[in-house]
Amino acid sequence: MKPIPHDTPGSECEHALQHLYEYLDSEMTPQDEQRMRAHVAHCSPCLAELSVEDLVKQLVKRSCSERAPETLRLRIHEQIRIEAR
Repeated sequence: MKPIPHDTPGSECEHALQHLYEYLDSEMTPQDEQRMRAHVAHCSPCLAELSVEDLVKQLVKRSCSERAPETLRLRIHEQIRIEAR
């Protein structure tokens, strides 16, 4: 993970938007996480983007909770074994 650069003046929004998923996935350093929270607390456009991305992430997670039917899983597993030979 590449931390948000702290020495680039005037580009907080650009950096915040580039690192949204690191923030949402809790993959930031504590300092960068604090910096992100402080930024979105005072930046409505970045907060809105963060909210949209968080919603998308939640929807994908909810949609992907189904498990494939056992017969399909067995067929795929068998095909993988055949291909591996």
